Amino acid sequence: MKKQLVTWELISKSLRQNIPVMLLYVMESHGSSPGRQGFFMAVNQAGEIEGSIGGGIMEHKFIELAKEQLGHFATSYSIHKQYHDKEAARQQSGMICSGDQTILLYKLLPESITPVNKIIACLSQNQQGILQLSPLGLQFTTEIHGEPDCHYTMQSELDWLYKEKIGYRDFLYIIGGGHCALALSEVMQKLDFYIHLFEDRPHLHTLLENSTAHEKTIVRDYSQLKVMVPAGEHHYVVIMTVGYRTDDIALRALLHKSFRYCGVLGSAAKIGKMFDTYREEGISETLLNRVQAPIGIDISSQTPTEIAISVAAQIIKVRHSVPVLH
Repeated sequence: MKKQLVTWELISKSLRQNIPVMLLYVMESHGSSPGRQGFFMAVNQAGEIEGSIGGGIMEHKFIELAKEQLGHFATSYSIHKQYHDKEAARQQSGMICSGDQTILLYKLLPESITPVNKIIACLSQNQQGILQLSPLGLQFTTEIHGEPDCHYTMQSELDWLYKEKIGYRDFLYIIGGGHCALALSEVMQKLDFYIHLFEDRPHLHTLLENSTAHEKTIVRDYSQLKVMVPAGEHHYVVIMTVGYRTDDIALRALLHKSFRYCGVLGSAAKIGKMFDTYREEGISETLLNRVQAPIGIDISSQTPTEIAISVAAQIIKVRHSVPVLH
């Protein structure tokens, strides 16, 4: 979210100072396009740039086009289809990665300052809202109930609509505040996860050092997680407490909830013992199969940072897979 904030803050500053500014937005993408739907950047007439629509020669070309259009009084917006294929008959981006993008260049007017500042406030307060772009201008609302994550329709260059839910979509609940949790918080914060950390040791030094988690909650007992951690399609849980006993309490509290991802840190021997106990108690394989354990992809990780990277990689894979809510 910090990168998004910086881009919107450049736009706000430009509008306040009457510096013409262009918003570049990827409204649609397919295949191996380097800039996915929702990527955006800002370019102002003073040459300041923030954000990205995918990089490379394609982005450079659009930055130059934005600068050129900023000098044209009549230009309000333009929509460009780009094909990343040298064999394409037209609208080649100059890249050969395959796929395509639909890119909007939108010159923002002084009256856009109000919705832009609302977007900045929303992101600064870790909230969500709906950004809307259309020939009628830039609009923003915090009324998100029932809205899809993204919606794009185009009948013509005079009749189109782009709507996107902005703010934190993915929530990571880290159970345990030790060294691995500290490293994982730092990695996942950069991946635009809202991070809520739970720990039962209030004076733990790694908990106190953790400045990247958005929330830190001290629990009396990890069984409280049953009412503290909500289920959800975009909710991810990583259990990495101080040991077997507390891991067991935490997992039992959450085992019957539905998450996009739920995993437990530990050795294969520890996980095997834990799951054998659950089977003996009659806990179904269906429930146990929901749990990723041990967590992380196999990169022979040893240090807390290496473990965090292996876990983050596994979560990224799940994040971009077709949702199957357990």
